[in-house]
Amino acid sequence: MPKSVTRTFGILTSGGDAPGLNAAIRGVARAAIDVYGMRVIGFEHGYRGLIENRARELHPAEFSGILARGGTILGTSREKPFKDKEWSSPDGRGAVDMIKENYRLNGLDCLVVLGGNGTNTTAHLLAEEGLNVIGLPKTIDNDIVETDITFGFHTALTVATDAIDRLHSTASSHNRVMVIELMGHKAGWLALYSGIAGGGDVVLIPEIPYSIENIARHLEDRARSGKTFSIVVVAEGALSVEEARLERKAFKKQREQMTGSIGYRVAREIEGATGLESRVTVLGYLQRGGTPVAYDRVLASQFGTAAAEMLASGDYGKMVALRDNRVIGVPLEKVANRVKTVPIDHRMLVTARDVGTCLGG
Repeated sequence: MPKSVTRTFGILTSGGDAPGLNAAIRGVARAAIDVYGMRVIGFEHGYRGLIENRARELHPAEFSGILARGGTILGTSREKPFKDKEWSSPDGRGAVDMIKENYRLNGLDCLVVLGGNGTNTTAHLLAEEGLNVIGLPKTIDNDIVETDITFGFHTALTVATDAIDRLHSTASSHNRVMVIELMGHKAGWLALYSGIAGGGDVVLIPEIPYSIENIARHLEDRARSGKTFSIVVVAEGALSVEEARLERKAFKKQREQMTGSIGYRVAREIEGATGLESRVTVLGYLQRGGTPVAYDRVLASQFGTAAAEMLASGDYGKMVALRDNRVIGVPLEKVANRVKTVPIDHRMLVTARDVGTCLGG
């Protein structure tokens, strides 16, 4: 058995669930136990479990049959130890101090965290506090920097594309504009990719503020050419040209006063500008649930086994990433507090325009 710098490590999943989490847990744990002889301590419900010391040793039998299972066997939560103020021990210690104490009490040499931007930012802050940490990039939004792709994205993309495909039939039957709102937070990767894959006629993403006049012109041109229905794909973070000019506080206030989500507003704007009957589907949490597709299982497994290798060599303070088809480790400080949005010159935007998709701008 190869020698390992790490003897015992903790593992947790944090933030929103995403397909592939169990595959990643399995990849890390099986390689760590079977190849390197490490002990694995699982913390339930993310950073909350680390604060409360909800820990248990994980054994090989627990990883059997979880490769294709959605969600996470460890549970998750959205606690932010460096921001949340409600956590304190009887002697007045805060969340970060409690994490450091539980790290020590469990005899950890390293902590492995599976999550998105917030999770890996917290991982970086814990590394600055002196803990050994390794991160894995999980999110359906694909908005983590320094990695070409995140696990969870391809499954959400498949679900969203299938939904768009299904909306085509009802849109054509009723001669309507069908608006589908997708997740993605502040990035348009999911809406852009599924919009192209599903043949969306209009795709609105946060990176390109939209003009309702441009959208109306495109839809009216389609109607005049004999196309009796249209599909409009809207990212949850999409915004208008007018909103893009607002300061952050003014924008937030305006959104708080908005009736319904952005998909409903776009539908109302389309009806008002064109008179075309419009209906809305908000896909919501369906995008995050269920069985991961094969790509996410493979990617998560690769990330997991790579993390085990990093644990064995003591290569701490990094996030596992995919770069140019190579699995590498990137310093957590390069990942923290950053979001990967769609570059305006990205090839997929060129592709969208070339196949006749209106991007609203």
